[in-house]
Amino acid sequence: MKIAILSNLKLAEAFSIRSFRFQWPADLLASWGYEMEALILGWYIFTTTDSVLMLTAFGALRFLGSLLSPWFGVAGDRWGSRKMMCIIRFSVLLLASCIAIFEFSDLLSIYLVFGLATMSGLIQPSDIVLRNSLIGDSIPKELFMKATSFSRISQDSARIFGALVGAGLFSWLGLGLAYIFVVIVYTGSLLFTLGVSRAHPRADKAVDNNNQITPERGLFSELKDGLLYIWNSPGVLAIICLAFLANLTAFPITHGLMPFIAKDILSLDENGLGQLLAAFSFGAVSGALVLAATPSQKYSSRLMLINLVMWYLILAVFSFVTIKLDALVVLFFVGVAHSLAMTSMSVALLAFTNEMVRGRVMGVRVLAIYGVPLGLLASGFLIEYFGYNIFMSIYIIIGIALTIIIGIKWRREIWYS
Repeated sequence: MKIAILSNLKLAEAFSIRSFRFQWPADLLASWGYEMEALILGWYIFTTTDSVLMLTAFGALRFLGSLLSPWFGVAGDRWGSRKMMCIIRFSVLLLASCIAIFEFSDLLSIYLVFGLATMSGLIQPSDIVLRNSLIGDSIPKELFMKATSFSRISQDSARIFGALVGAGLFSWLGLGLAYIFVVIVYTGSLLFTLGVSRAHPRADKAVDNNNQITPERGLFSELKDGLLYIWNSPGVLAIICLAFLANLTAFPITHGLMPFIAKDILSLDENGLGQLLAAFSFGAVSGALVLAATPSQKYSSRLMLINLVMWYLILAVFSFVTIKLDALVVLFFVGVAHSLAMTSMSVALLAFTNEMVRGRVMGVRVLAIYGVPLGLLASGFLIEYFGYNIFMSIYIIIGIALTIIIGIKWRREIWYS
Protein backbone atom coordinates (compact mmCIF):
# COMPACT_ATOMS: atom_id res chain seq x y z
CA MET A 1 0.00 0.00 0.00
CA LYS A 2 1.53 3.29 -1.04
CA ILE A 3 1.68 6.17 1.41
CA ALA A 4 0.99 9.69 0.12
CA ILE A 5 3.74 12.15 1.09
CA LEU A 6 2.76 15.78 1.63
CA SER A 7 5.13 18.42 0.33
CA ASN A 8 5.26 20.20 3.69
CA LEU A 9 6.56 17.47 6.02
CA LYS A 10 6.01 17.80 9.76
CA LEU A 11 7.92 16.34 12.67
CA ALA A 12 5.20 13.85 13.58
CA GLU A 13 4.80 12.38 10.09
CA ALA A 14 7.00 9.38 10.83
CA PHE A 15 4.51 8.44 13.57
CA SER A 16 1.61 8.57 11.10
CA ILE A 17 2.89 5.16 9.95
CA ARG A 18 1.40 2.53 12.25
CA SER A 19 4.42 0.24 12.23
CA PHE A 20 6.77 3.00 13.36
CA ARG A 21 4.53 3.66 16.36
CA PHE A 22 5.45 0.13 17.47
CA GLN A 23 9.07 0.15 16.30
CA TRP A 24 10.04 3.33 18.13
CA PRO A 25 9.06 2.13 21.67
CA ALA A 26 10.45 -1.34 20.87
CA ASP A 27 13.83 0.17 19.92
CA LEU A 28 13.67 2.55 22.87
CA LEU A 29 13.18 -0.23 25.42
CA ALA A 30 15.83 -2.43 23.79
CA SER A 31 18.33 0.43 23.94
CA TRP A 32 17.43 1.12 27.58
CA GLY A 33 18.16 -2.49 28.44
CA TYR A 34 21.47 -2.55 26.56
CA GLU A 35 22.71 0.60 28.27
CA MET A 36 21.62 -0.49 31.75
CA GLU A 37 23.41 -3.81 31.28
CA ALA A 38 26.58 -2.13 30.04
CA LEU A 39 26.73 0.27 33.00
CA ILE A 40 25.80 -2.26 35.69
CA LEU A 41 28.20 -4.97 34.52
CA GLY A 42 30.96 -2.49 33.63
CA TRP A 43 30.90 -1.00 37.12
CA TYR A 44 30.67 -4.48 38.70
CA ILE A 45 33.74 -5.69 36.81
CA PHE A 46 35.82 -2.55 37.39
CA THR A 47 35.09 -2.36 41.14
CA THR A 48 35.62 -6.10 41.56
CA THR A 49 38.92 -6.31 39.66
CA ASP A 50 40.15 -2.67 39.81
CA SER A 51 41.68 -3.23 36.37
CA VAL A 52 41.22 -0.96 33.36
CA LEU A 53 42.35 -3.85 31.13
CA MET A 54 39.51 -6.04 32.43
CA LEU A 55 37.08 -3.17 31.88
CA THR A 56 38.19 -2.63 28.29
CA ALA A 57 38.13 -6.40 27.67
CA PHE A 58 34.51 -6.49 28.87
CA GLY A 59 33.68 -3.51 26.65
CA ALA A 60 35.25 -5.30 23.69
CA LEU A 61 33.14 -8.42 24.32
CA ARG A 62 29.95 -6.37 23.96
CA PHE A 63 30.86 -5.73 20.32
CA LEU A 64 32.13 -9.21 19.47
CA GLY A 65 29.02 -9.97 17.44
CA SER A 66 29.76 -7.19 14.98
CA LEU A 67 31.65 -9.91 13.08
CA LEU A 68 28.32 -11.70 12.62
CA SER A 69 26.34 -8.59 11.66
CA PRO A 70 26.71 -9.12 7.87
CA TRP A 71 25.16 -12.57 8.29
CA PHE A 72 22.26 -11.10 10.26
CA GLY A 73 21.90 -8.61 7.40
CA VAL A 74 21.77 -11.48 4.89
CA ALA A 75 19.15 -13.21 7.07
CA GLY A 76 17.15 -9.97 7.26
CA ASP A 77 17.17 -9.64 3.46
CA ARG A 78 16.11 -13.27 3.11
CA TRP A 79 13.55 -13.78 5.91
CA GLY A 80 12.58 -10.26 6.94
CA SER A 81 13.96 -7.81 9.50
CA ARG A 82 11.05 -8.16 11.93
CA LYS A 83 11.54 -11.91 12.37
CA MET A 84 15.27 -11.51 13.05
CA MET A 85 14.64 -8.65 15.51
CA CYS A 86 12.28 -10.89 17.50
CA ILE A 87 14.94 -13.63 17.66
CA ILE A 88 17.63 -11.21 18.85
CA ARG A 89 15.46 -9.56 21.50
CA PHE A 90 14.22 -12.89 22.88
CA SER A 91 17.84 -14.08 23.15
CA VAL A 92 19.06 -11.03 25.10
CA LEU A 93 16.03 -11.38 27.39
CA LEU A 94 17.01 -15.00 28.10
CA LEU A 95 20.66 -14.10 28.83
CA ALA A 96 19.68 -11.24 31.16
CA SER A 97 17.40 -13.64 33.02
CA CYS A 98 20.35 -16.01 33.46
CA ILE A 99 22.46 -13.28 35.08
CA ALA A 100 19.62 -12.45 37.51
CA ILE A 101 19.14 -16.13 38.38
CA PHE A 102 22.87 -16.70 38.97
CA GLU A 103 23.09 -13.61 41.18
CA PHE A 104 20.13 -14.66 43.35
CA SER A 105 21.64 -18.15 43.59
CA ASP A 106 25.01 -16.69 44.74
CA LEU A 107 26.67 -18.36 41.76
CA LEU A 108 27.59 -15.25 39.77
CA SER A 109 31.30 -14.66 39.24
CA ILE A 110 33.56 -12.62 36.97
CA TYR A 111 33.98 -15.68 34.75
CA LEU A 112 30.22 -16.18 34.37
CA VAL A 113 29.74 -12.47 33.64
CA PHE A 114 32.37 -12.62 30.91
CA GLY A 115 30.85 -15.81 29.48
CA LEU A 116 27.30 -14.45 29.36
CA ALA A 117 28.57 -11.09 28.07
CA THR A 118 30.32 -12.95 25.25
CA MET A 119 27.09 -14.70 24.23
CA SER A 120 25.12 -11.46 24.44
CA GLY A 121 27.83 -9.62 22.53
CA LEU A 122 27.45 -12.09 19.65
CA ILE A 123 23.92 -10.88 18.93
CA GLN A 124 23.40 -7.38 20.40
CA PRO A 125 25.35 -5.40 17.75
CA SER A 126 23.16 -6.82 14.98
CA ASP A 127 20.04 -5.26 16.50
CA ILE A 128 21.02 -1.92 14.99
CA VAL A 129 21.37 -3.60 11.56
CA LEU A 130 17.76 -4.70 11.58
CA ARG A 131 16.20 -1.59 13.09
CA ASN A 132 17.87 0.63 10.45
CA SER A 133 17.06 -1.81 7.68
CA LEU A 134 13.43 -1.90 8.78
CA ILE A 135 13.25 1.91 8.61
CA GLY A 136 14.46 1.73 5.02
CA ASP A 137 11.94 -1.02 4.21
CA SER A 138 8.85 0.51 5.82
CA ILE A 139 9.37 4.31 5.79
CA PRO A 140 9.12 6.46 2.63
CA LYS A 141 12.46 7.87 1.51
CA GLU A 142 11.33 11.45 2.13
CA LEU A 143 11.00 10.62 5.84
CA PHE A 144 14.38 8.92 6.32
CA MET A 145 15.87 11.89 8.21
CA LYS A 146 12.93 12.17 10.60
CA ALA A 147 12.53 8.44 11.23
CA THR A 148 16.28 7.91 11.65
CA SER A 149 16.49 10.88 14.02
CA PHE A 150 13.68 9.46 16.16
CA SER A 151 15.42 6.08 16.13
CA ARG A 152 18.62 7.79 17.20
CA ILE A 153 16.74 9.52 20.01
CA SER A 154 15.68 6.09 21.27
CA GLN A 155 19.34 5.04 21.49
CA ASP A 156 20.63 8.24 23.04
CA SER A 157 17.79 8.75 25.52
CA ALA A 158 18.47 5.16 26.57
CA ARG A 159 21.87 6.28 27.77
CA ILE A 160 20.19 8.87 29.99
CA PHE A 161 17.73 6.34 31.37
CA GLY A 162 20.26 3.51 31.54
CA ALA A 163 22.94 5.66 33.13
CA LEU A 164 20.79 7.30 35.82
CA VAL A 165 18.38 4.46 36.57
CA GLY A 166 20.95 1.68 36.11
CA ALA A 167 23.47 3.35 38.42
CA GLY A 168 20.77 4.22 40.96
CA LEU A 169 19.29 0.71 41.03
CA PHE A 170 22.73 -0.90 41.27
CA SER A 171 23.85 1.28 44.20
CA TRP A 172 20.47 1.07 45.98
CA LEU A 173 19.28 -2.50 45.37
CA GLY A 174 22.34 -4.41 44.21
CA LEU A 175 23.01 -6.39 41.04
CA GLY A 176 20.22 -8.97 41.33
CA LEU A 177 17.24 -6.65 41.75
CA ALA A 178 18.68 -4.22 39.21
CA TYR A 179 18.71 -7.06 36.71
CA ILE A 180 15.07 -7.86 37.39
CA PHE A 181 14.31 -4.39 36.04
CA VAL A 182 16.51 -5.10 32.98
CA VAL A 183 14.50 -8.27 32.31
CA ILE A 184 11.22 -6.31 32.52
CA VAL A 185 12.52 -3.72 30.04
CA TYR A 186 13.62 -6.43 27.58
CA THR A 187 10.22 -8.12 27.87
CA GLY A 188 8.45 -4.88 26.93
CA SER A 189 10.77 -4.44 23.95
CA LEU A 190 9.98 -7.92 22.66
CA LEU A 191 6.23 -7.38 22.98
CA PHE A 192 6.36 -4.11 21.01
CA THR A 193 8.56 -5.73 18.35
CA LEU A 194 5.75 -8.16 17.57
CA GLY A 195 3.76 -5.19 16.24
CA VAL A 196 6.33 -3.70 13.85
CA SER A 197 6.16 -3.85 10.07
CA ARG A 198 6.43 -7.16 8.23
CA ALA A 199 7.76 -5.30 5.18
CA HIS A 200 10.11 -7.50 3.19
CA PRO A 201 11.37 -6.04 -0.13
CA ARG A 202 12.40 -9.40 -1.59
CA ALA A 203 9.05 -11.05 -0.87
CA ASP A 204 7.10 -7.93 -1.90
CA LYS A 205 8.93 -7.79 -5.21
CA ALA A 206 8.14 -11.45 -5.82
CA VAL A 207 4.44 -10.69 -5.29
CA ASP A 208 4.63 -7.73 -7.66
CA ASN A 209 6.15 -10.07 -10.28
CA ASN A 210 3.22 -12.50 -9.99
CA ASN A 211 5.04 -14.75 -7.52
CA GLN A 212 7.93 -15.41 -9.90
CA ILE A 213 10.40 -15.85 -7.06
CA THR A 214 14.07 -15.99 -7.98
CA PRO A 215 15.68 -19.20 -6.62
CA GLU A 216 17.48 -18.60 -3.35
CA ARG A 217 21.25 -18.44 -3.53
CA GLY A 218 23.71 -19.53 -0.86
CA LEU A 219 24.38 -17.28 2.13
CA PHE A 220 27.99 -16.80 1.08
CA SER A 221 26.95 -15.78 -2.43
CA GLU A 222 24.48 -13.24 -1.07
CA LEU A 223 27.06 -11.81 1.32
CA LYS A 224 29.57 -11.60 -1.54
CA ASP A 225 27.01 -9.66 -3.60
CA GLY A 226 26.60 -7.19 -0.74
CA LEU A 227 30.36 -6.72 -0.38
CA LEU A 228 30.77 -6.19 -4.13
CA TYR A 229 27.95 -3.65 -4.08
CA ILE A 230 29.72 -1.68 -1.34
CA TRP A 231 33.08 -1.86 -3.12
CA ASN A 232 31.56 -0.59 -6.37
CA SER A 233 29.56 2.21 -4.69
CA PRO A 234 32.02 5.00 -3.76
CA GLY A 235 29.55 6.90 -1.56
CA VAL A 236 28.68 3.79 0.44
CA LEU A 237 32.33 2.77 0.74
CA ALA A 238 33.30 6.22 2.04
CA ILE A 239 30.62 6.07 4.74
CA ILE A 240 31.73 2.58 5.82
CA CYS A 241 35.32 3.83 6.16
CA LEU A 242 34.25 6.86 8.20
CA ALA A 243 32.07 4.65 10.40
CA PHE A 244 34.99 2.33 11.18
CA LEU A 245 37.26 5.29 11.94
CA ALA A 246 34.76 6.85 14.34
CA ASN A 247 34.25 3.53 16.10
CA LEU A 248 37.99 2.99 16.39
CA THR A 249 39.05 6.40 17.70
CA ALA A 250 36.02 8.29 19.11
CA PHE A 251 33.52 5.76 20.47
CA PRO A 252 35.92 4.04 22.93
CA ILE A 253 36.23 7.26 24.95
CA THR A 254 32.51 7.64 25.67
CA HIS A 255 31.38 4.03 25.15
CA GLY A 256 33.75 1.99 27.28
CA LEU A 257 36.28 4.14 29.13
CA MET A 258 33.82 6.30 31.08
CA PRO A 259 34.03 4.14 34.27
CA PHE A 260 37.81 4.67 34.24
CA ILE A 261 37.50 8.42 33.53
CA ALA A 262 34.86 8.84 36.25
CA LYS A 263 36.80 6.94 38.91
CA ASP A 264 40.46 7.70 38.20
CA ILE A 265 40.36 11.10 36.44
CA LEU A 266 37.34 12.80 38.04
CA SER A 267 37.23 10.85 41.36
CA LEU A 268 33.51 10.03 41.09
CA ASP A 269 31.38 7.07 42.22
CA GLU A 270 28.84 5.08 40.16
CA ASN A 271 26.23 7.84 40.50
CA GLY A 272 28.73 10.37 39.17
CA LEU A 273 29.40 8.00 36.27
CA GLY A 274 25.67 7.89 35.56
CA GLN A 275 25.50 11.69 35.50
CA LEU A 276 28.41 11.91 33.04
CA LEU A 277 26.76 9.43 30.69
CA ALA A 278 23.45 11.24 31.07
CA ALA A 279 25.06 14.58 30.11
CA PHE A 280 26.48 13.01 26.96
CA SER A 281 23.10 11.51 26.16
CA PHE A 282 21.20 14.77 26.72
CA GLY A 283 23.48 16.33 24.12
CA ALA A 284 22.94 13.41 21.74
CA VAL A 285 19.15 13.66 22.09
CA SER A 286 19.34 17.42 21.46
CA GLY A 287 21.33 16.85 18.28
CA ALA A 288 18.86 14.23 17.05
CA LEU A 289 15.92 16.56 17.73
CA VAL A 290 17.60 19.27 15.65
CA LEU A 291 17.96 16.87 12.73
CA ALA A 292 14.38 15.61 13.17
CA ALA A 293 13.20 19.19 12.65
CA THR A 294 15.45 19.67 9.60
CA PRO A 295 13.25 20.30 6.54
CA SER A 296 15.64 18.60 4.11
CA GLN A 297 18.05 15.68 4.18
CA LYS A 298 19.82 16.89 1.04
CA TYR A 299 23.05 17.76 2.84
CA SER A 300 23.24 14.78 5.21
CA SER A 301 26.62 13.61 3.87
CA ARG A 302 28.14 17.09 4.36
CA LEU A 303 26.75 17.30 7.89
CA MET A 304 28.28 13.90 8.60
CA LEU A 305 31.77 15.03 7.63
CA ILE A 306 31.66 18.41 9.38
CA ASN A 307 30.34 17.01 12.65
CA LEU A 308 32.82 14.14 12.73
CA VAL A 309 35.62 16.73 12.84
CA MET A 310 33.72 18.76 15.47
CA TRP A 311 33.31 15.60 17.56
CA TYR A 312 37.08 15.09 17.70
CA LEU A 313 37.75 18.76 18.49
CA ILE A 314 35.35 18.74 21.45
CA LEU A 315 36.89 15.48 22.69
CA ALA A 316 40.23 17.30 22.66
CA VAL A 317 38.74 19.86 25.07
CA PHE A 318 37.35 17.03 27.22
CA SER A 319 40.82 15.48 27.57
CA PHE A 320 41.90 18.47 29.71
CA VAL A 321 38.87 18.44 32.03
CA THR A 322 39.41 17.40 35.67
CA ILE A 323 36.32 18.93 37.35
CA LYS A 324 32.90 17.25 37.33
CA LEU A 325 30.87 20.33 36.35
CA ASP A 326 33.18 21.12 33.44
CA ALA A 327 33.01 17.49 32.36
CA LEU A 328 29.19 17.57 32.32
CA VAL A 329 29.13 20.68 30.13
CA VAL A 330 31.74 19.44 27.66
CA LEU A 331 30.15 15.99 27.45
CA PHE A 332 26.85 17.62 26.51
CA PHE A 333 28.49 19.17 23.43
CA VAL A 334 30.35 15.93 22.70
CA GLY A 335 26.93 14.26 22.58
CA VAL A 336 25.52 16.91 20.23
CA ALA A 337 28.38 16.49 17.74
CA HIS A 338 28.23 12.70 18.05
CA SER A 339 24.50 12.62 17.29
CA LEU A 340 24.68 15.05 14.37
CA ALA A 341 27.50 13.03 12.82
CA MET A 342 26.12 9.52 13.30
CA THR A 343 22.49 10.31 12.45
CA SER A 344 23.54 12.09 9.26
CA MET A 345 25.72 9.08 8.45
CA SER A 346 22.78 6.69 8.81
CA VAL A 347 20.53 8.86 6.63
CA ALA A 348 23.19 9.20 3.92
CA LEU A 349 23.79 5.44 3.90
CA LEU A 350 20.06 4.65 3.62
CA ALA A 351 19.72 7.13 0.75
CA PHE A 352 22.73 5.74 -1.14
CA THR A 353 21.78 2.04 -0.78
CA ASN A 354 19.57 -0.08 -3.04
CA GLU A 355 16.67 -1.66 -1.11
CA MET A 356 17.44 -5.20 -2.33
CA VAL A 357 20.83 -5.24 -0.58
CA ARG A 358 19.94 -2.91 2.30
CA GLY A 359 20.23 -5.55 5.04
CA ARG A 360 23.64 -6.70 3.85
CA VAL A 361 24.96 -3.15 3.55
CA MET A 362 23.67 -2.30 7.03
CA GLY A 363 25.27 -5.50 8.30
CA VAL A 364 28.65 -4.51 6.91
CA ARG A 365 28.10 -0.99 8.29
CA VAL A 366 27.63 -2.46 11.76
CA LEU A 367 30.76 -4.53 11.19
CA ALA A 368 32.49 -1.16 11.50
CA ILE A 369 31.51 -1.31 15.18
CA TYR A 370 34.35 -3.80 15.51
CA GLY A 371 36.52 -0.72 15.60
CA VAL A 372 35.19 -0.16 19.15
CA PRO A 373 36.66 -3.33 20.72
CA LEU A 374 39.89 -2.79 18.81
CA GLY A 375 40.02 0.81 20.01
CA LEU A 376 39.15 -0.23 23.57
CA LEU A 377 41.83 -2.91 23.74
CA ALA A 378 44.45 -0.55 22.31
CA SER A 379 43.35 2.23 24.67
CA GLY A 380 43.85 -0.03 27.68
CA PHE A 381 47.49 -0.60 26.76
CA LEU A 382 48.10 3.03 25.77
CA ILE A 383 46.70 4.31 29.07
CA GLU A 384 48.70 1.77 31.08
CA TYR A 385 52.00 2.63 29.36
CA PHE A 386 51.72 6.29 28.28
CA GLY A 387 48.95 7.82 30.38
CA TYR A 388 45.49 9.17 29.71
CA ASN A 389 46.40 12.49 28.04
CA ILE A 390 48.84 11.00 25.53
CA PHE A 391 46.31 8.30 24.66
CA MET A 392 43.64 10.97 24.00
CA SER A 393 46.03 13.00 21.83
CA ILE A 394 46.92 9.96 19.70
CA TYR A 395 43.29 9.00 19.05
CA ILE A 396 42.13 12.56 18.30
CA ILE A 397 44.98 13.36 15.90
CA ILE A 398 44.51 10.08 14.01
CA GLY A 399 40.74 10.63 13.85
CA ILE A 400 40.87 14.17 12.47
CA ALA A 401 43.64 13.41 9.97
CA LEU A 402 41.97 10.33 8.48
CA THR A 403 38.53 11.97 8.40
CA ILE A 404 39.95 14.82 6.30
CA ILE A 405 41.80 12.37 4.03
CA ILE A 406 38.64 10.30 3.42
CA GLY A 407 36.64 13.48 2.81
CA ILE A 408 39.13 14.66 0.19
CA LYS A 409 39.41 11.27 -1.55
CA TRP A 410 35.63 10.83 -1.91
CA ARG A 411 34.70 14.52 -2.03
CA ARG A 412 32.60 14.08 -5.19
CA GLU A 413 30.33 11.54 -3.48
CA ILE A 414 30.28 13.07 0.03
CA TRP A 415 30.42 16.80 -0.61
CA TYR A 416 28.91 17.28 -4.07
CA SER A 417 26.37 14.44 -4.23
